[in-house]
Amino acid sequence: MTYPDAECPQWDESERLAALRDYGILDSEREAAFDDLAALVARICETPIAVVNLIDADRQWFKAEVGLGVRETPLETSFCAHALLQEDGMVVPDASVDPRFDGNPLVTGEAHLRFYAGRLLKTRDGLPLGTLCVLDTEPRPEGLNELQEMALQTLAGQVMSQMELRRALRQRDESENAIRRALEASNYVGAWDWDIVADRVVADERFAAVFGVDPAVARAGAPIIAFTGAVDPDDQERVQAEIDTALSGDGAFQSEYRVRSSEGRVRWIAARGQVYFDDHGAPTRFPGIVVDITERKQADADLEAIAARLRASEAQFRVLADAMPQMVWSTRPDGFHDYYNARWYEFTGVPAGSTDGEGWNDMFHPDDQTRAWERWNHSLATGEPYEIEYRLKHHSGVYRWTLGRAVAIRNDAGEITRWFGTCTDIDDLKRLEQGRELVSQELSHRIKNIFAVITALVALSARQYPEARAFSTSLRTRITALARAHEFVRPHTETSRPTVGATTLHAFLSDLFKAYADDAGRSRVAIDGDDAVFDDQAATSVALLFHELATNAAKYGALSNDAGKIELTTRADGERFVLTWTETGGPPLSGPPTTTGFGSSLAQLSVEGQLGGRLERQWRAEGLKIVVDLPSTALSRRRAAEKAL
Repeated sequence: MTYPDAECPQWDESERLAALRDYGILDSEREAAFDDLAALVARICETPIAVVNLIDADRQWFKAEVGLGVRETPLETSFCAHALLQEDGMVVPDASVDPRFDGNPLVTGEAHLRFYAGRLLKTRDGLPLGTLCVLDTEPRPEGLNELQEMALQTLAGQVMSQMELRRALRQRDESENAIRRALEASNYVGAWDWDIVADRVVADERFAAVFGVDPAVARAGAPIIAFTGAVDPDDQERVQAEIDTALSGDGAFQSEYRVRSSEGRVRWIAARGQVYFDDHGAPTRFPGIVVDITERKQADADLEAIAARLRASEAQFRVLADAMPQMVWSTRPDGFHDYYNARWYEFTGVPAGSTDGEGWNDMFHPDDQTRAWERWNHSLATGEPYEIEYRLKHHSGVYRWTLGRAVAIRNDAGEITRWFGTCTDIDDLKRLEQGRELVSQELSHRIKNIFAVITALVALSARQYPEARAFSTSLRTRITALARAHEFVRPHTETSRPTVGATTLHAFLSDLFKAYADDAGRSRVAIDGDDAVFDDQAATSVALLFHELATNAAKYGALSNDAGKIELTTRADGERFVLTWTETGGPPLSGPPTTTGFGSSLAQLSVEGQLGGRLERQWRAEGLKIVVDLPSTALSRRRAAEKAL
């Protein structure tokens, strides 16, 4: 593996790769222990992607992944290869402006990666093997919060504990297999035969070597004390008791104990033997074998140490889960709830374990239980994410609004192996929204009344000043257009909602052009093309623009006679949205007017000043054509802003 210039590792790459391969984990099958950790860190860090990533010589291989769908990628595009050169890990708030990654295909291409945070997976000797990392397609200038950083660090330690445990189990299995093969092939086995009556132990060279007895003496035979003296003092009493039990019992002997050489070297051995008795039941002979199990005992000790670290890591995980502000829960693939964090029990006040299985549904408000069950069963059947708002019973006895969410964890075969979920108390937010909605509706109602008052004042003024009648009529129609735009997009109750359908551009304009229908009620302005989501921030400008166009068409253009018609086409073109107003059948035009009226200036101001677009007029002989070119976000600025968050 080649590292970037000016970034030189503090370790030897060959040693690092040897350490990685010693774990025997590369190209292994997926395992739930690692999959669950990846899913949990993605959930806590609120990222679509999480990876347990191991850096091989020419690739990065994923022991577990969420949001990628592949098990390995080329090393050339790896973020984690850079992370290996850091002390503990790396955070990249925005890869598109980081010179290390701004040309990376994962940043510039379809993947569109922006944010990266990873913690190193290190051996006890400090060799980095890879990372536990999370990635997002949106930049995060603020990085991770304190809780998320703690989660990433804690779970990275748990990944290493799982890897150590996995290696220790593999080594123990290999050691036990070696012992079995040794016994079968008589390799590395020392044998003895004790003549109990004569107190003479005859043993082979291997046995003699283990117990520090001269091989010639062992072949000729020596008292048992010549051998038992090598047993570790801490084990001698126990081993003697086991020998006595074999001599006085059924004769079976099995023991594991330490033997110390004259140089002080300690070796663990497993001894197996059988006592034979004479016709009177007195022990006469005691043959057996011993096997060196030092490596297996060391592996067992390592396994226990790793298990202790894993227990400590598990305790840290539970502390982390309990520190989260949300209630955290988990279920089996069939939906059986088997884990809740402390926050759940603090919120509900129920005894631990009382909501396992299906008991959780009784915690919902009776009016929400059926809906919650149906939504949960739908997610279990389809694997779709679970999301619902319901009222959850608080320990105070009241029901509080809660947002429930869950995602499924799958294996390589696509089978769901677990569900992870959270419950978030949104009751205060719900009440704020209800209050804000009430104020919004009241304010909107008052604005509607203001439009009516202004229109009445203009009409009253026109009666007092007849010479301003034309101006009054024009002003009232414009105010009426604004009132119709406000009526269309203002907050409504279920009973006051407009009957024209969803708030889209086509629906809005269709309602606006109703005043220009023919005698049969058919609109003389035909609307066609791509529709768009429409909100109140664009309503006023669009209403003024098309009110002016329709009014001028009724006075001078296609709507001034019975033969004329207007076609309004709308087209989405990448990041632009183009509206084309085409008049035909009206009085022929000889060219642009010599003067520009207030209405034309108002239309220009609405498009260029308010909507940030361009307006082009074409004074054709067959009728006026106007092209309005807008940014694609101009018609729904609020939605675009929310999407960008």
